[in-house]
Amino acid sequence: MRIALVHDWLNQYGGAERVLEVLHDLVPQAPIYTSMYDPAAMPAAFRRWDIRTSFMQRLPWVKRHHQPFLPLYPFAFDGFDLTGYDLVVSNSSAFCHCVVTRADAVHVNYCLTPTRFVWGYHAYARRERITRLARLVLPFFITFARLYDATAAQRVDHFVAISRAVAERIRKTYRRDSTIIYPPLDCSRFQPEPDRVEQYFLVVSRLIPYKRVDLAVRACSELRLPLKVVGGGRDLDRLRRLAGPTVEFLGRVPDAEVRRLYARCQAFLFPGEDDFGLTPLEAQASGRPVIAYAAGGALDTVRPGETGLLFEAQTVESLKAVLQRFDAAHFDPATIRAHAERFDVAEFRHRFLTYLAEHVPGFAESQHG
Repeated sequence: MRIALVHDWLNQYGGAERVLEVLHDLVPQAPIYTSMYDPAAMPAAFRRWDIRTSFMQRLPWVKRHHQPFLPLYPFAFDGFDLTGYDLVVSNSSAFCHCVVTRADAVHVNYCLTPTRFVWGYHAYARRERITRLARLVLPFFITFARLYDATAAQRVDHFVAISRAVAERIRKTYRRDSTIIYPPLDCSRFQPEPDRVEQYFLVVSRLIPYKRVDLAVRACSELRLPLKVVGGGRDLDRLRRLAGPTVEFLGRVPDAEVRRLYARCQAFLFPGEDDFGLTPLEAQASGRPVIAYAAGGALDTVRPGETGLLFEAQTVESLKAVLQRFDAAHFDPATIRAHAERFDVAEFRHRFLTYLAEHVPGFAESQHG
């Protein structure tokens, strides 16, 4: 069976690219089609893969600043010739599901979210602080993009969603049903250290507005609770101005240090609304409870009272109320770890391969061969 993988872009490494790594491991012979690729920004292993880019690869500045080129992505993916493939698996949060496949081929879309900046444009524009010129021009593009995206989504044969929130978004946006298969977590990278827990709370995040790290910074500052913040981003200066003396910004730190910080924190704070969110599961794989905003993927990954607590309103006061009643002794590290293992990469591999075997004629036989 001839198989291709499709991915939005490869100029930054995050949760979507971790999923791509596992998908590629499942079908290592499959080439990867993407809008553009920056080898310097990606793990070295990617350089051994068969990565095929669109015309956007040749555009100046696109690898460092891909947002201004948003109107071009539909044309980039529409332009790929995938007629040689029997199965196409797209891994999308933008436009890569818009590829055209052969009439008798099967297209499975692993949907991280329907295109966020298209369907949630007004919230995106407020959050990203876009320029006045962009605010004048973008609405015209957004109207076209919604029509195109909704039409192109009908080319997909089967949708797989990463969470209940995304499944509902797919239903509302594309009027399509989907199956939920949670993204993979490599639990073997994390180990609990229940006898070495310290007094600090922890945030690990890109420091950008929609992650709402400001809630954690302000709540811990006002309650005088120790908070360590790992990560960088354009929101750093603003967050520093909000922070009291109990908040420490560590910047980007090595993976080994992040794992140590996970294992020894009182609890991991997750104040943003994410489509899924791997960092709360990394904390739980380390045996530590999570305090998260009750929305998005946290509703799938945090069990209130068992593996963490949820706060209902995305406000400082709501988070403070939960922090004030939080007691780390109430949570059992072994129970938390066992919950995280339900999301392990082995479970993802099993569920995704089973899904393909059930929905793609001939796939199971091709794997056995």
